[in-house]
Amino acid sequence: MWLKISGIILRNKILLLGVLAVITLFLGYHARNVEMSYEYASLLPKKDPAFEDYQQFVKIFGEEGNLIIIGIQDSAFFQIDRFREWEHLCEELSEVEGVEDLLSVSNAYNLLKNTGKRRFEIKELFPDTLHTQEELDKSADIFRSLPFYRKLVYNPENNTYLLAITVNKDKMQSKEREKMVKSIQKITRQFEEEQGVDLHYSGLPYIRVVNSIRIKKEIYLFSVLALAICIVVLFLFFRSLKAVVFPVLIVLTGVVWSMGMLALFGFKITLLSGMIPPLLIVIGIPNSIYMLNKFHHEYVSHGNKIKALQRVIIKIGNATFLTNLTTASGFATFVIVKSDILRQFGVVASLSIMGLFVLSLLLIPIIFSFIGPPSSRHVNHLNNRFVTGIIRKLIYITEHRRKAVYVVAVVILGIGFYGISLIKSSGYMVDDIPESDPIYKDLKFFETNFDGLMPLEIMIDTKRPGGVMQLSTFNKIDHLDKKLAEYSELSPSLSLLNLLKFSKQAFYNGHEKYYSLPNNREQSFILQYASLGENDAGMLHSFIDSARQVTRISIRMKDVGTKRMENIYARLNADIDSIFTSDKYDITVTGSSVTTFKGTQYLLKNLFTSLGLAIFLISFFMAVMFSSWRMVIMSLTPNVIPLIFTAAIMGFSGIPIKASTILVFSIAFGISVDNTIHFLAKYRQELIVTNWDIRRSVVLALKETGVSMLYTSVVLFFGFGIFALSGFGGTVAMGVLVSLTLLVAVTSNLILLPSLLTGLERLTTTRSFQEPLLHIYDEEEDIELEELKIKDNYQNEQIDVPD
Repeated sequence: MWLKISGIILRNKILLLGVLAVITLFLGYHARNVEMSYEYASLLPKKDPAFEDYQQFVKIFGEEGNLIIIGIQDSAFFQIDRFREWEHLCEELSEVEGVEDLLSVSNAYNLLKNTGKRRFEIKELFPDTLHTQEELDKSADIFRSLPFYRKLVYNPENNTYLLAITVNKDKMQSKEREKMVKSIQKITRQFEEEQGVDLHYSGLPYIRVVNSIRIKKEIYLFSVLALAICIVVLFLFFRSLKAVVFPVLIVLTGVVWSMGMLALFGFKITLLSGMIPPLLIVIGIPNSIYMLNKFHHEYVSHGNKIKALQRVIIKIGNATFLTNLTTASGFATFVIVKSDILRQFGVVASLSIMGLFVLSLLLIPIIFSFIGPPSSRHVNHLNNRFVTGIIRKLIYITEHRRKAVYVVAVVILGIGFYGISLIKSSGYMVDDIPESDPIYKDLKFFETNFDGLMPLEIMIDTKRPGGVMQLSTFNKIDHLDKKLAEYSELSPSLSLLNLLKFSKQAFYNGHEKYYSLPNNREQSFILQYASLGENDAGMLHSFIDSARQVTRISIRMKDVGTKRMENIYARLNADIDSIFTSDKYDITVTGSSVTTFKGTQYLLKNLFTSLGLAIFLISFFMAVMFSSWRMVIMSLTPNVIPLIFTAAIMGFSGIPIKASTILVFSIAFGISVDNTIHFLAKYRQELIVTNWDIRRSVVLALKETGVSMLYTSVVLFFGFGIFALSGFGGTVAMGVLVSLTLLVAVTSNLILLPSLLTGLERLTTTRSFQEPLLHIYDEEEDIELEELKIKDNYQNEQIDVPD
């Protein structure tokens, strides 16, 4: 098959170049329209009960995560000049396009009982008419006497105050959100500078916007760094401008294709899909390295450029196809995860990798057929003393130190399994943000002073209209509220009860001791005063639906991680079940904290499944290639050990299993097995040439493919290593762990795999290995330079091999 493919490629060079140009122009045109994702991508599938619960909550009460929070710690907050500046800050922020509402000390209100109209009147606590420090102090004393606001907008224990900005939902899901956040930052930075204070920023919208801005910067940074690394490595190895320019051109074309596919599929750039361009650059270069190295080997061997290019297609084509297929499979397994962000990443990454294979297979032979043959300077890398010295040492180890290699492998496995037992799973809202980052520090500020910001909602359905307003319901909510106060991870709750307590305090002329739940007799009077209009729950509308059947308890919690959250979630549901009977109430625990926790759990479970699928698929491809189950085990062994080694490192160093780190194994396994395929494919070819001399075949395969394996490992190690410069912990972990895994994998493939082949000899290399389902490397065809007619010079031999 590859004999025919080589003829088609070399006979139809102009046509194929034209087709590739049209495809690139088409995808490049669409790539212009690719956009950043400004929507929160839930990790949960849309049919998951937790996702449906959250959507039901949003339908009744609206979004609970559209708050940008600004905090300040200031003992001089109620000094007249400082307070006026704070009011001015709030006024400026309210004018920012996209800001819908503000909640702060400066716009807090009090309830006053109007006996004549039998209603509560809302009165500003800090009106513009305040001009003196004495007047401000008087209003501040009234404010401090209202328990409703404690831990909601201020913490009296350490003089911290909070400003909650409600932002427009539609703005937050468009590119306008960056402009809005930058406008807010500009105003607040000016306040900080003028007043000499530090403000703290948080809230899900703020964190998401700041992260999306960083993602855009990192896409460009990593793409440039990956390209620079590839250029430097290619030039150092090949010492040829042509060997640098054309591989780089190929991977850049692949990047254009990937961006075009993103746009065609209607996908947007996310934290994961933003990594595709640098990943393609790093993963695509090894194709060119293997092909150019083989081209130079063949040219040095017989001096015929066209024949050398033909053999590149025939001998490298099938192996490169399978190596790209296995790599693509590692990414494609993410498709089974019903998370949109991972599914989109898997689809585009896997298709782009196969696109790179097509580009490499076509462009390397075609381009180099048009240009002059390589000079002696360009092929000197084949005799590089440093590299050949490494190869000689590897050959010595595989021939004379095999037992030591086996012992080391067994020891690594033993230590590895122990290290794996130490791994813990965890996930945090700011998991990917380092502790030195201002976002992380600010989140801890709010956790210390306001018990966290992660939204947690308890929705109570009484199953009957008006059921919320029953005293029995109030008593149960009050009972639950006391239970919630026992959780150190949760903030004081905010519910209908807080408003009723506030109303009762107002009913008794503002005396703080009356801030408590109304009894049955008081309730009817207080609710009459609280109603602001016919058929309207008035100021209660944020906590009750129109039928007064469903209410909510709003809580903010600390970012405790998925492990602790699992315990809290179970305990919370048990407490709820002990108070609310299922025949009279439907209780739903939801909010962003729950969907994040559930989403992480779902993702971890499915990513383990995808890893298992990746190993199965790659094993299947190896079986098809070699038709020998023994050889499949042989090929998997040096690639599974690095995964165990990396998992052990995670266990010993305390790196938890989470969404970002579990990605490492599928990606690294799909890439590391490429070296195994190239080595075994060359080994099988040499078996035929050496008349089944296993040891000599191993040495010859190691001499040729070992060089390419070393070259590609350098590109991959440093290429993935650049992700360590990321501002996201997950990206850093992925880069470092993949680099480490690939380094161990290439060592394993260069030492353990040859040692196993040589040591076990005929136990593994059976006749089925000689006669695979897919034939590769068993032709030694020449090609006529003038007519490009393929002529078979290879004489088949009957070789006795063991069954």
